[in-house]
Amino acid sequence: MDSPRRIMGQRITKDLTMRILLPIDGSELSLHEVRFAMKLLREGLQANFLLVNVQEPATLYEIVTAPDPAVLESVSQAAGSHALQPAMALLKQAGMACETAVITGDPAHAVLELIEQHGCEMVIMGTRGQGLLRSALTGSVAQTLMHDSPVPVLLVKPPPDEDKADT
Repeated sequence: MDSPRRIMGQRITKDLTMRILLPIDGSELSLHEVRFAMKLLREGLQANFLLVNVQEPATLYEIVTAPDPAVLESVSQAAGSHALQPAMALLKQAGMACETAVITGDPAHAVLELIEQHGCEMVIMGTRGQGLLRSALTGSVAQTLMHDSPVPVLLVKPPPDEDKADT
């Protein structure tokens, strides 16, 4: 009776808490996505969060001019931690649990790696509204994750622009 069962290929045990990865870039838009995820919990979803910030790798100039590679890593970690603070504060204020991770690299590939490392079961992220041309030229983290992620990716539309609503 107490044996685990399988749903959609994943092993389910008595703990039905879902682990959700939230990519955070420090923008107001990423806080909008955190608020959306919090709403899901208030409506009954049982989950905890992994807040992730992905820092760009150091440039060649930074590598050449830095006195010590550890300094670059330290600065990158500090910037990532700083970007996560507002999202952590929102969750803490609501009494919701989270863990954090700061990683350096390509955002899409870094998130894919963290999904596997931390056993995440969903990603909740936003779309940035780049437009078709820019998205085709530069690629989209959301598009890459939707194609390559082993778990569902929930895309949250940006809130309506108040300036556009007034016109």
